[in-house]
Amino acid sequence: MTIREGGIIDEITKSSPPIVELRGVGKRFAADVEALSGIDLSVARGEFVSLLGPSGCGKSTLLRIIAGLLAPSTGSCHLAIGGGTVITPTRTAIPTGRIGFVFQDPTLMPWSTVGGNVLLPFRIAGRVGPSHRDRVAAAVAAVGLAGFEQAYPHQLSGGMRMRVSIARALVTDPDLLLLDEPFAALDEITRLALNDDLLRLWERHRPTILFVTHSVFESVYLSTRIAVMTPRPGHIVADLRVDLPQPRERAVRTAPEYGAMCDTVSAMLAEAMGQSPLA
Repeated sequence: MTIREGGIIDEITKSSPPIVELRGVGKRFAADVEALSGIDLSVARGEFVSLLGPSGCGKSTLLRIIAGLLAPSTGSCHLAIGGGTVITPTRTAIPTGRIGFVFQDPTLMPWSTVGGNVLLPFRIAGRVGPSHRDRVAAAVAAVGLAGFEQAYPHQLSGGMRMRVSIARALVTDPDLLLLDEPFAALDEITRLALNDDLLRLWERHRPTILFVTHSVFESVYLSTRIAVMTPRPGHIVADLRVDLPQPRERAVRTAPEYGAMCDTVSAMLAEAMGQSPLA
């Protein structure tokens, strides 16, 4: 049964229809591996929703179904982007609207500069003009890399490479931004800094964000909602609203409300994994 924590709901989620709606989504791979089962999830335009669960619970698989990179084995995924897209077991589709995808690995082209990597979506679409180069410069500046446009990936730190990946996802001004554990491999200091940067970008541009993580603390700090998933086959057992102050500042990490919410989410995650809260 899905559990909801009530509270103040952002006005943008009250008036907008869902941008993502998953109905009974399941995914079974070869060798009879069932990754997902019975996923129901509705995400309103402008929300920041974290998918939280243990490694191997199907979080990344779910993100790829939403992106149209995989077809579900059962159920359907409805996207209210562009002309609207429905992804079903009979077909996968790259939605016609704007979706940005940030993988755990920055997946940059090593032979291209920062600017060239961020320009890639426009090159693929066959649209490279002065206005697109201006958008690249703006996206690079937005992630704090102004002045590094001519640098190559091997000249950048891990955190800087991830910033390039985020800039590339943002350059097309996406309606939906999908992030698959983008900060998992980074050191704690860099991870905290990029958490703050991501929040500022979300507050400024307000895309709908689906963020995959296995960190309770990260999910509470970033999100407006957290969907807690069980081990494989993954399904959602708790849908928790995070009613912490907006805009989020780093000081909220020491607030009693933050600690209490982390305790609640930790207990839900432990229950989903069949553990006692203190295990």
